[in-house]
Amino acid sequence: MRVDRLPNPGETLLGKGYRVDFGGKGSNQAVGCARLGAKLNFVTKIGQDHFGDMALGLYRDEGIDVASVIQVRDEATGVGFIIVDAEGNNCITVDPGANNLLMAEEVSKCLDPLTFEAVLTQLEIPVAAAGAAMARGREKGAVTILNPAPVRALPQSVLRLIDILTPNLSEAKVLMGRRPDVSIRPETVARELIQSGVKNIVMTLGEQGALLMTATSAVHIPAIRVSATDTTGAGDAFNAGLAVALASGATLEDAARFAVVTGGLAVTREGVIPSLPRREEVSQFYRQQNQPAPKWLR
Repeated sequence: MRVDRLPNPGETLLGKGYRVDFGGKGSNQAVGCARLGAKLNFVTKIGQDHFGDMALGLYRDEGIDVASVIQVRDEATGVGFIIVDAEGNNCITVDPGANNLLMAEEVSKCLDPLTFEAVLTQLEIPVAAAGAAMARGREKGAVTILNPAPVRALPQSVLRLIDILTPNLSEAKVLMGRRPDVSIRPETVARELIQSGVKNIVMTLGEQGALLMTATSAVHIPAIRVSATDTTGAGDAFNAGLAVALASGATLEDAARFAVVTGGLAVTREGVIPSLPRREEVSQFYRQQNQPAPKWLR
């Protein structure tokens, strides 16, 4: 739903443009990766309901391997509620539904027979399930990527499994035990996350681009210039771009620069699935900017 501005606590506003779209961070990221040309297997739980059937249809249409998509009877498919203001900013609440039933053992079992270059997960599933995905990734020599949203406290045992953490600034603050509205430089909180055990941080900063922090360096990557319509799904497009680039052999910095492009293109259209860019669209952006596209993208 669209509103002129985001409501204050306890305030009721009139909205417009109500619609029902596909969503879910893991689902969005899977579609985003597929559209960028990745061959992928999606591990998730959905309900045996109308939304679950719709989701399966979407995955098949997008060319996603659904062998590890598990449908259950005792819980509904996860849902989210999104409001977007006139400037394209959003607020989101999520009921994970069947996602909460995804067990670490099931994730490990699904990943055991597979060969892969990257594991991308997030926190709309139990922390133990996300940790199991990254643990299997480490065992198989894959790069492990965690998008810590919705944000929650993570034990050090999980933090140490993360090759690349992709929080926004608010999420990074919460991970370090701070309030999301406290004033602190992105570099400061990113450095603290590195000290906590995470190997690398790629922090999304909205219209300011992204910050890449390693144990020895910090690089600010500027955003691309676009006219923002709806920021919903931009983080998912960013994470998809990062994962696909890394799985294709890009360096971390080059992958982060590519992710800034995919995330930036996503804000130019309304909705999530409609905004996730396809491989040719990204290639066209590089041509329009008279910039060479990454070699693996050509």
